Amino acid sequence: MSSLFTGREEFGRTAKMIKKLAKNDFRTKFAGSYLGIVWAFIQPVVTVLVYWFVFEIGFRNPDANSTLRVPFLLYLVAGIVPWFFFQDSLTGGTNSMLEYSYLVKKVVFRIDILPLVKIISAMYVHAFFVCFTALLYLLYGHFPDLYYIQVFYYSAGLALLVLGLCYATSAVVVFFRDLSQIIGIALQVGVWVTPIMWIAEDRLVSHPVIRTILMANPVYYVVTGYRDAFINKRWFWERPLWTLYFWCFTAGMLVLGRWVFGRLRVHFADVL
Repeated sequence: MSSLFTGREEFGRTAKMIKKLAKNDFRTKFAGSYLGIVWAFIQPVVTVLVYWFVFEIGFRNPDANSTLRVPFLLYLVAGIVPWFFFQDSLTGGTNSMLEYSYLVKKVVFRIDILPLVKIISAMYVHAFFVCFTALLYLLYGHFPDLYYIQVFYYSAGLALLVLGLCYATSAVVVFFRDLSQIIGIALQVGVWVTPIMWIAEDRLVSHPVIRTILMANPVYYVVTGYRDAFINKRWFWERPLWTLYFWCFTAGMLVLGRWVFGRLRVHFADVL
């Protein structure tokens, strides 16, 4: 009984520490600038507006939106909001050991919480943009319904996926610093390979093999899920095979990430 109480107390202390570190990380990210944390929201909004202008105004095709059930701006936002979260979490989590090297060298500190701290820090901005998306849909006459609840499910799935990735990348980058640049390039490619700015469902109907390859990207499952919640009004269990694949991939990534992290962590202090 005493061991159970001790375990709960230890869990409580760890949870408080993660919450405190995540808040500090979010606040200090833009420390010294006049607008402070406002920049965390301005940059994604500007990015969305640029993409919207380029694809809706600049390169507009008269028939481009004929198959969409909503204006292109709403389609774009529903897909790009989870991508922003994935991008910020993976970038921050990968560099967490380097950024908090002073904590890594402390023997008594649980360094395995650092990737999680970065993900929770990114979650603050993500929560704002989910609310922003819901408000935007409301302004266009699309009122919230029960399908919106799925956003919590898909956000949790994406957080677990990126946590597994970050355990692996944060460990490897300590020894191979070029990994940060490789991930940056991969994210630049990924935002296009993941159908966010274009409609894969329509364009790839005659290319089932390519569509299957794209669906192997687990982030595409989440992006589609957000659009199911906001636009298509479809539950996640209506895609049983894709859902099973996503969770198997995520579970495998968590196991692999923890294994890589566990094997390399003993050498962190020597390298950092």
